[in-house]
Amino acid sequence: MRAIRTTFLIGPVLGLALVGCYDRRDKAPEAAPPPETAPVLAGVDLGKPVRALGTEPFWSVEITPDTLIYTRMDQPTQRAPNRGATVQGTVATYATSTDLNAAMNVVLIATECSDGMSDRTYPLTARVEIGDDTLSGCAASASALKVAPAP
Repeated sequence: MRAIRTTFLIGPVLGLALVGCYDRRDKAPEAAPPPETAPVLAGVDLGKPVRALGTEPFWSVEITPDTLIYTRMDQPTQRAPNRGATVQGTVATYATSTDLNAAMNVVLIATECSDGMSDRTYPLTARVEIGDDTLSGCAASASALKVAPAP
């Protein structure tokens, strides 16, 4: 029986011996890198909801941190996962596929835009390629559009 007690004591003693080998003067662990900030394009924070819209035909794409929602008057609403924007200079591109299996690319360009039907100007020009359609329009942060609705 004595041999069994010795075996049980060896584990804790070795564990304490190993802990004692750590030298606190060793290099401290590095801090985690700061979280990536969302890109900003023409003053629009792409990490927050953005709305792209166009006329003739009337369409819109709501871009949220998780989802892109495409609506058009003559078609069913389509949803797609937001995989994030690829930003190159003054252009941000969202590439995804909708729940109706349509490829969708939303391109936002940092150039001022007018919708052609009102006096409103938007900070971004938008182009949406969905299926075989290519649509042109404008975009801004969703919060800016709520504060100053179109005339």
